[in-house]
Amino acid sequence: MSTSYAKKIAEVQSPFARARAHSAEVEVTLSGSKMMTASHADLEAFATKAGREWARLLIEEHLAMRAALEHVVPVVGADGVKRELVRDSERHLETVVGTVAVPRKTYQARGCEDRHPMDAALNLPVELFSHGVREMVAKEIARASFEEVIELVRDYSGAQIAKRQVEELIVRAARDFDAFYERRGAEARAADDLLVISTDAKGIVVRRQDLREATRLAAEQSAHKLETRLTPGEKRNRKRMAQVATVYTVAPWVRTAADVVHPLRDKAVEAARPAPHNKRVWASVEKHPRRIIREAFEDALRRDPQRRRRWVVLVDGEPKQLRAVKAEARRLGVKVTVLVDVVHVLEYIWKAARALFGESCSEAEEWVSYRLFALLTGSSGGELARTIRWWAKKRASSLDEAARKAIANACGYLADRTRTRLMRYAEALRDGLPIATGVVEGACRYLVKDRMDRTGARWSLAGADAVLRLRALRSSGDFDDYWSFHLACEKERNHAALYAAGAVPNPLPVAKPNLRLVK
Repeated sequence: MSTSYAKKIAEVQSPFARARAHSAEVEVTLSGSKMMTASHADLEAFATKAGREWARLLIEEHLAMRAALEHVVPVVGADGVKRELVRDSERHLETVVGTVAVPRKTYQARGCEDRHPMDAALNLPVELFSHGVREMVAKEIARASFEEVIELVRDYSGAQIAKRQVEELIVRAARDFDAFYERRGAEARAADDLLVISTDAKGIVVRRQDLREATRLAAEQSAHKLETRLTPGEKRNRKRMAQVATVYTVAPWVRTAADVVHPLRDKAVEAARPAPHNKRVWASVEKHPRRIIREAFEDALRRDPQRRRRWVVLVDGEPKQLRAVKAEARRLGVKVTVLVDVVHVLEYIWKAARALFGESCSEAEEWVSYRLFALLTGSSGGELARTIRWWAKKRASSLDEAARKAIANACGYLADRTRTRLMRYAEALRDGLPIATGVVEGACRYLVKDRMDRTGARWSLAGADAVLRLRALRSSGDFDDYWSFHLACEKERNHAALYAAGAVPNPLPVAKPNLRLVK
């Protein structure tokens, strides 16, 4: 440590004296008769509160020491104006251990915004709440309600935060989500590993003004028969669809139809199922669904820029979704194997089975198993539809209007020419490809439904998208890496961008490392 630097620290009046005095006071209290007879709960509560205050004092006195060491530097803003008027100032910061004062020098020029080089050195946020509080809010909002997050922040940090402030903080916390993933590089995976893309949609209740135009008009024009509840067939028209996407890598898994059909399934084969790697899931209610599908393809391309691996796309067969998938494949010039999720197909087979045989009977279950086995061994969706129509004709006398409608609906789905070409399950099983969208279906549940579909919740677009992004980061195991990236972006955005050539002058003397100050 340089002599001048040591001298400046020595000139600071009793650094950390308040923290030491507080620590001594705590020791006296803990040695007293009252605490000697206290319960463990009381002892723990006292030590936690005292420890938080000790940490707050340490931070505050460290900041005071920095302010005492701060010297005047030439400051030129990004606007090219030199700030020559310098005065001492102070701001406050709500941290995870309480409110601290941050003294620093303010650089001013007439008609221009102030600059604070010390704020840049500390990478202080622009708002009252520290990055520690913001990180706490960002992590907890992914699994808890706004009210629960407010209570948690108050209990564990003492910071008082309002619901509106929580929404503002999470929107800021999630703003670098796209940039974080755009910087991802290629995967070091085996060339024969599959690259899988899957997408689906899940509705979220949003505020009336945030509904998509068609849904909003339907909501405004709808007249319900009853005021207190919906009658059969009526919709509230209050949801906006969140498009969910996932991209992951998985090794091929060759199996037979018997390995898939439940009564015939071999447990040893199921145990050999390969686990997905580098799984990323995300969702957006604000972006157009086509944009999310494009992001999924771009994420896959970053993983496999040479297009050497086999790309598999699993969808539910919705026509707009299929068109978007094909358009993105053409745009990137990549060959993809598109498969309709077998679970979606199975649901339509079950609809027909219930119409033919009634609800929850063993005959229907056995009938479905035979139809599924045929589909997995090479039968087409059109052939399956013809089989269902034959059964419907055979049992026509026992079918009511609802049953005939369900059968027609199932056959229409299965016999669709575009969709039936994507049901080549025998080839997929032979090549070891996944045939079910379990990953994205799970994402729809735990990423969207479990958090966003709470009773009484009505989301804004910005708030919903921020929560979905933060929840996606945690689900994908990327939150910690993202937060480091986000803080670097915050420094560039809030501080470096305010100075000429992005160069923030260093307000502190340069100290030599690895030397300890001895008092």
